[in-house]
Amino acid sequence: MRHEFAFIGRSNVGKSSLINMLTNNKGLAMTSATPGKTLLINHFLVNDEWYLVDLPGYGFARRSKEGRAEISRIIKDYILNRQQMTCLFLLIDGRHMPQKIDMEFMRWLGENGVPFCIVFTKLDKMSSSAAKKVTGDYCAQLLEEWEELPPIFKSSSVDKRGRSEILDYIDQLLKLPLETADAE
Repeated sequence: MRHEFAFIGRSNVGKSSLINMLTNNKGLAMTSATPGKTLLINHFLVNDEWYLVDLPGYGFARRSKEGRAEISRIIKDYILNRQQMTCLFLLIDGRHMPQKIDMEFMRWLGENGVPFCIVFTKLDKMSSSAAKKVTGDYCAQLLEEWEELPPIFKSSSVDKRGRSEILDYIDQLLKLPLETADAE
């Protein structure tokens, strides 16, 4: 059994792009300008030692009710039952204030004791001061409900911002035994 680091977020938040940036392989995970393209759970073996996992995006409205329910079932089943999932990286588009669907998803993760961290994406699309303000406001809003924040990373798949910090964090978690691995 190998450690798995899963990436999830709303449709079109940049999950596949972040995986490609982390692996320095632009063609590894399929990317698309059209939201909702990832319909399956995709595993990418890294250094023959551990996996990056691209989960389908949640909240894509242009699917049928049944389609949304099936994606939700697939995601929840993986998150709750996959023993080797060491940490869930929740991607948030850094250009937007907290969205209800993201807040509800984080509450669900907390209620289920799922180890996760937050990755703010697409920060290259705004000035550094605007990015700092938005991410700071987001964290302040989270602290209204949470005692403490999970680990937080700021990223851009365009300028590779956050790459070394995320990989260093994964490296720390890889040192933990698989059965007790936890994102603390």
